[in-house]
Amino acid sequence: MSDNHDEHGGEEPRVVVRDRRRIDPETGQVRPAAADADAASAADPGEGAIEGTIEFPPEAETPDADSAGFDPAAELKTQLDERTADLQRLQAEYANYRKRVDRDREVVVAGAKAQVVIELLGVLDDIERADAHGDLTGAFKAVADKLSATLQRAGLEPFGHEGEPFDPAVHEAVQHATSPDVDGPTVTGVLRRGYRFGDRVVRAAMVAVTDAEAGSAPAGEFTEG
Repeated sequence: MSDNHDEHGGEEPRVVVRDRRRIDPETGQVRPAAADADAASAADPGEGAIEGTIEFPPEAETPDADSAGFDPAAELKTQLDERTADLQRLQAEYANYRKRVDRDREVVVAGAKAQVVIELLGVLDDIERADAHGDLTGAFKAVADKLSATLQRAGLEPFGHEGEPFDPAVHEAVQHATSPDVDGPTVTGVLRRGYRFGDRVVRAAMVAVTDAEAGSAPAGEFTEG
C-alpha cells in the first residue's frame, strides 16, 4: 500500500512549508522584497494541501553606521584613548616606584655610613685628648689628621666650640655658671665634642654653660650711676 494513503484508503493531505525569513540561511544575504512576493505567489499546492509557515526569531543584525549610528572610527578612538590612559598610569606608577626605591636606598646607605662613623667617635675622642696633652706628634699625628679629614669628607661635622650660643637641641649642659661678661647662655667649656652626620645629630656636645648674672647689664650697655 502506498504511503500517501491513510488507513481508510484516502489520500493524506500534503504539508507545504514556506520559508519567509528575511535572511537567507545559506548565503547570509538579505532577501529582496521581490523574492518574498514570488514565494507568496507560488503555485497553489492543490486541494487538500495544508499550508504551514515556520516562524523563526529575527536574526541578529550587525549594527552599521546607517542603521544604528555606529561609528567604527569613534569606537577605535575611544579604545585607543583608554589604552593610552592605562599606559600613562602605569608609567606614573613605575616612576613613583623608582623614586621610592632610590630614596630608600639612600636612607639605607646613609644609615650604614652613620653607624660606622658612630663606632669611630671614641677614636676621635682619644685623638682630641692626645692633642690637648701634646702627645699628638709625628706619624701618629699624620694618621690622625688623615682619619679626621676622611670622616669629614664622608659627611661628619664636629660642633661644640667655646663662645657659641648654647642650644639645648645639640648641647648637653653638665656645668652651669653665671657671669656679667655674657648676654645669655653661652658655651664656655667643651668636655666632649659633638658631631653631625648630614642633617642628623649623631652625638650631642657635652659642654659647660655660663649665663648672664641676674640684674647685670648686657655687654656694651652702661647703667646710670
